[in-house]
Amino acid sequence: MTPRERWLAAVRMKQVDRLPFWPKIGNAYRRAQAAPFRDLTTEELHGWFGSDRHEWLSNCVEETRKHTSVESTTAGGVMRTVYRTPTGTLDTVHQFDASSDSWHPVKFPVSTREEIKRMSAVYEDVSVSLNSDALREAEEQARTMGETAITATSVGTSPLMDWIQAVAGTEQGHLLLADYPDEVSALFSAMHRVMQDRANLLAVDHPADLLYVVENTSTTLISPHQYRAHCRKHIIDYAAATRQTGRCLVLHMCGHLRALLPDLAGIPAHAFEAFTSPPVGNTSLLDGRTACPDRCLIGGTNAVLWTQPAGTIIRQIEQDLDVLPHHRGVVVTSAGVMPPACRPETIREVGEWVRGYQVRA
Repeated sequence: MTPRERWLAAVRMKQVDRLPFWPKIGNAYRRAQAAPFRDLTTEELHGWFGSDRHEWLSNCVEETRKHTSVESTTAGGVMRTVYRTPTGTLDTVHQFDASSDSWHPVKFPVSTREEIKRMSAVYEDVSVSLNSDALREAEEQARTMGETAITATSVGTSPLMDWIQAVAGTEQGHLLLADYPDEVSALFSAMHRVMQDRANLLAVDHPADLLYVVENTSTTLISPHQYRAHCRKHIIDYAAATRQTGRCLVLHMCGHLRALLPDLAGIPAHAFEAFTSPPVGNTSLLDGRTACPDRCLIGGTNAVLWTQPAGTIIRQIEQDLDVLPHHRGVVVTSAGVMPPACRPETIREVGEWVRGYQVRA
């Protein structure tokens, strides 16, 4: 099988010639390594590892508004986004962290009842469409990769998880949800409508093999009751849009999932990605396969494990694979991003073992 064929078969719970292997690395990992690895491109590193590559395509969705605006500026490692509405402004601030090569929120836009209403106005005003130039770029990216990688793009994040992570923050988000349930519910409805529109567009026209809802779900952030009350019903709607067009929906969930597995079993997504074992997560591959027998599980390891010697990593992966009833619907990855402390030689050695593991159909 080609890497793309192998990935698609696993996501669709079909038989594979061998288990797909995808160490999740990026610029932060590459820059932390010694020469010659830090001087290679990410693609070259994957080639050296023997990875089954997973690549992101341009998203193509653009937003238009009539009565509100959203403007972002970046300077000195600080990104500020200003939301302008007829009743006032909101702003959020992100700071760049070089070690992780990522942006982190340091100020959330919503902290009061009035600000909830302003953010609702921002979402109620927006219309989404596909940018034709960006769509052609994504199509060209997919053609260039061909069978060397599976491709993906993001639909977005469901309202509750976006609220907790980006709009109000964890502590204030829960307080506002308890104090002003009607106002927050109205905001969630507006956010969901935008997500549904995005899912409908991407499911029809985008060339990516996989459409992601990037949730970062974890019961360290929300309760199982909150998941059932908000996330589950919204994601079922997004899954319906992708199923109608025969597309594969993947839920990125990198936290504690054990208490949510019964709920996840009823969501018609094809795969759960970043499925993380203890001690970082709290779910093993066997937990996932038992509760969700018809879902592809992408992950199966954790960052702490990848700081161990190759032999230790291999023994743990072997133990976790051997107890499964079969090996359909399994992609071995680092779950979350690969810790920079894991040496490239270790990843290569583990990858060689995974590729030689005898799968059971």
